[in-house]
Amino acid sequence: MKKNIVVAFSMLAACVLMLAQQADINLRITGGEKPVIAVIDFRGSADAQRYMDTFNQTLWDELSGSGILKMAAKSTYPLNTPQRPQDFHPPSQIAPARRGEAPRTQSNGPWLTDWSNPPVSANYLAFGYTGVQDGRLVLSGFLFNLAQQDLNSAQVIGKLYFGSLDAEGARKVAREFAADILQQFGAKSLAGSKIYFVSDRTGSKEIWSMDYDGSNQSQITRYKSTSSMPAVSPDGKMVAFTTYAQGNPKIMIFSTETSRRIPFYNPVSSVVETPEFTPDGARILFSATIDGWTQICEANIDGSNMRRISHVRSIEVSAKVNPKNPSQMVYISGKSGHQQLWRSTIDGGDQEMLTSGEGDVANPSWSPNGQYLAFAWTRGYEIGGFNIFVMDVAKRVPVQLTHGNGRNENPWWAPDGVHLVFSTKRGAATQIYTMLADGTHVQQITTQGNNIQPVWSKGIN
Repeated sequence: MKKNIVVAFSMLAACVLMLAQQADINLRITGGEKPVIAVIDFRGSADAQRYMDTFNQTLWDELSGSGILKMAAKSTYPLNTPQRPQDFHPPSQIAPARRGEAPRTQSNGPWLTDWSNPPVSANYLAFGYTGVQDGRLVLSGFLFNLAQQDLNSAQVIGKLYFGSLDAEGARKVAREFAADILQQFGAKSLAGSKIYFVSDRTGSKEIWSMDYDGSNQSQITRYKSTSSMPAVSPDGKMVAFTTYAQGNPKIMIFSTETSRRIPFYNPVSSVVETPEFTPDGARILFSATIDGWTQICEANIDGSNMRRISHVRSIEVSAKVNPKNPSQMVYISGKSGHQQLWRSTIDGGDQEMLTSGEGDVANPSWSPNGQYLAFAWTRGYEIGGFNIFVMDVAKRVPVQLTHGNGRNENPWWAPDGVHLVFSTKRGAATQIYTMLADGTHVQQITTQGNNIQPVWSKGIN
């Protein structure tokens, strides 16, 4: 009995430590305590009302999914809600009827304290309305800072947004309003960003793209062969990948602007894989089989001036350059016995292993600020039992984000540095999900076929 109590206590302590580590990661990534925002359901006049469900859901999803705001529950909202700043009226003070009584207040309509006081207890309020002008959907969007005492000081945003008079136009203006709100808190909207990935839904593995929320999924390659391991240039104008469309594996580069192939000279090798652009977009790192071992190489964007970086009798792949320190890279190497995460200079010097040597590690990805790494790791579990981890490189403490939900691989940071995209096999098929960098707010964004190896691009500059 005593032994069982000790085991249970140890398990509880481990869970508490894990949750604390995840919370610490989230606080450091998102910048501390989250402001609370109340978001009123917007109404529309005339034909605009038809698209308000789409608008309201999009606005809520954009803000709640940002990871930097806490959403005030709608069940706590007052019944009398504003649509315009003119709808606010301060309460009147009523003199006490008898001596010793405190003055009373009388409501004259919506007021700031209705939202800042309990039960809402919000710091900010987003409200507004839509209408139709010249056949277009027009949004009047407002954001108020509820810590202020008067309307003029409280208004942070008061702006018009224009979109087509349909559901897509409603989504557009909601995303633009959300982007302006997030900007007030130093956060980036993911609108305009793209996710490139591999899908077999047409019967062969091809490169596809989609918007950050899984919409607008579009096929890029049509080789009816195996194309995999996409990489996107920092400016979003090129996507590189490995393909067997011409027999031996080769790296191909496509222009995302013209959909045309950009010439790249490949070494003749049985393995040419894991392409990755350098932060300046001028060179590509990849792995190729040289002298019987798959080694890390670097070349110009057209494949010229190739040089070998690795010189070991072991497989080394998945080189990724630190976006804030181009002289530093990480990669996966088997030179310690198991494939582990290593760091070195771009020329292969000053090598150090970042993981403990347990299990197998794969798919490293740098956060945009160069402070964190995301990767997949079995960490001593059965082979293939990968989960997603995040590590503050300076502290070297890995934090596990996924737990017991299939085989989780290929994590990649979003441009906002707060979200991750990854693939996971939960059941018969492998699909792509997004989540916050603390492992919460998990969203599935693909459903057709098997979908793997996602990479997140900020879009074309």
